[in-house]
Amino acid sequence: METKWLEDFVSLAETRSFSRSAQLRHVTQPAFSRRIQALEAWAGTDLVDRSSYPTRLTPAGETLYAQSLEMLQALQSTRAMLRGHTTAGQDVIEFAVPHTLAFTFFPVWVSSLREKFGPIKSRLIALNVHDAVMRLVEGGCDLLIAYHHPSQPFQLDADRYEMVSLGQELLAPYVKADADGQPLFRLPGRSGQPLPYLGYAPGAYLGRVTDLILKQAGTAIHLDRVYETDMAEGLKVMALEGHGVAFLPYSAVRKELRSKKLVSAAGPESGTLEMTMDIRAYREKPVGKEAPKGTAQALWSYLQALTAAK
Repeated sequence: METKWLEDFVSLAETRSFSRSAQLRHVTQPAFSRRIQALEAWAGTDLVDRSSYPTRLTPAGETLYAQSLEMLQALQSTRAMLRGHTTAGQDVIEFAVPHTLAFTFFPVWVSSLREKFGPIKSRLIALNVHDAVMRLVEGGCDLLIAYHHPSQPFQLDADRYEMVSLGQELLAPYVKADADGQPLFRLPGRSGQPLPYLGYAPGAYLGRVTDLILKQAGTAIHLDRVYETDMAEGLKVMALEGHGVAFLPYSAVRKELRSKKLVSAAGPESGTLEMTMDIRAYREKPVGKEAPKGTAQALWSYLQALTAAK
């Protein structure tokens, strides 16, 4: 039996909806249903009355719900004590950050913090977007830093999590410059001659935003996907070698644009091919006896004050 099954079950008991709980737990509904079934197999009895709507617990389910709350609270308290031993005297702030932001935004942001907020000790946990969100949900970090766009929101419960905005990021198409400083490939391309396209792997957050940019383009964009990866840094390296067009965050290509190694791939006939995203920090709201680390709380208060001043 896994503790995440208990967390799934508690969510289902409180929302009374498989679909809503699946969203909150950041899994597909079929995967969520399988985990509830696995918990029932472990318990040896039905925990959910599937003959009713909204979802209702069986008497055995009601018993397990009460016990689950106690067990999860005990585990959370134990984890807090263990983490207190590990970081005693260090007060290290743990950040879960998607790979792209870990390479581009985070180092510059920490430098600005040290100038204006003061020195901090930090631990960076670089993950894909889904795993970074799950690190926050499962209590494995102090702060999550991630992109946000209204078309691709995170299903984080506003009663449990809070957010501050750290800035904005522009996603746009870039390509290697030729000997004359002109784009090696220029959008929108032609139906008979599609441009080589360096794309994000299926499911990547920036890939979904890029798909939206292409869908909303004012004209047909002709691309031939020749390479894909889930990391913007990987796409940038391929673009620098002249392998095709890549949609990249501005912070990832700032230096290459100044040196004219990369240039915009948007042509006069391509329409608007860019999207502005927020960069946000999230944390779990402090509840009960588990207060956040002193430096983590001070940093959050500082970030809130900056947001309020804008």
